[in-house]
Amino acid sequence: MATLYLVGTPIGNLSDITFRAIETLKQVDIIACEDTRVTKKLCNHYDITTPLKSYHEHNKEQQTDYLIQLLKEENNIALVSDAGLPLISDPGYELVVEAHKHNIAVETIPGPNAGLTALMASGLPSFTYTFLGFLPRKEKEKVNILSQRMYQDSTLIIYESPFRVIDTLKAIIKVDAKRRVAVGRELTKKFEQVVMFEVSQLLEAIENQEIPQKGEFVILIEGAKAQETKQWFEDVTIIDHVNHYIETQNLKPKKAIKVVAEERQMKTSEIYDIYHNIKS
Repeated sequence: MATLYLVGTPIGNLSDITFRAIETLKQVDIIACEDTRVTKKLCNHYDITTPLKSYHEHNKEQQTDYLIQLLKEENNIALVSDAGLPLISDPGYELVVEAHKHNIAVETIPGPNAGLTALMASGLPSFTYTFLGFLPRKEKEKVNILSQRMYQDSTLIIYESPFRVIDTLKAIIKVDAKRRVAVGRELTKKFEQVVMFEVSQLLEAIENQEIPQKGEFVILIEGAKAQETKQWFEDVTIIDHVNHYIETQNLKPKKAIKVVAEERQMKTSEIYDIYHNIKS
């Protein structure tokens, strides 16, 4: 059988591509890409004439089967995203899973990553970090995730569009208005910008257009300091704690009660009685 190549591409500056990536894109039979117009610019820049095939979030179910069949027929395929690494908050996971199921070789060709690029320049701790990708759009779900994650001693990496960056910063403020947050935008491009403030100051800078709402954003949230670290649920009632897992993780009440009991170091029966309002 042929090989599925996962190829990293530039996140802005077209010069940020490896020799191996260019060679692979020239030699494969097909390049599967999110947006053929975006990948065409890269191909034209490096004289790559390989045929392009659209593979994105809205057609991946049909295209996955088609690409697997092509691989079985000895066609080498390179998978790329519009920018950065495929599969990392971009399409491709289902294709890789199916490739492994059919014993098709999968080879990775590394490249740039927006989250780590911003982290390096941010001035926030880089020894331990957690990549969250894109947060849910709904405010309640967004705040729920941040309420859990922001009390970990780990820098958080989030991707956000310029249209929702203000909403996400407001959600961060609801959890901790004093937390240091960095944003990176236009990374590796002419107007690259990476700045860090307290989140309330950062929000003000964006609302005043001191930081333009242009380009994709990387948001980096400082982890909780060891002496400040606390469990996210300390200020949440037991009933809300259980409901959180039912609503956000689709757990059945019995399972959610067990999880809450473990986190609070209480007996499962105690949590059960409180949740169901059973009085002894």
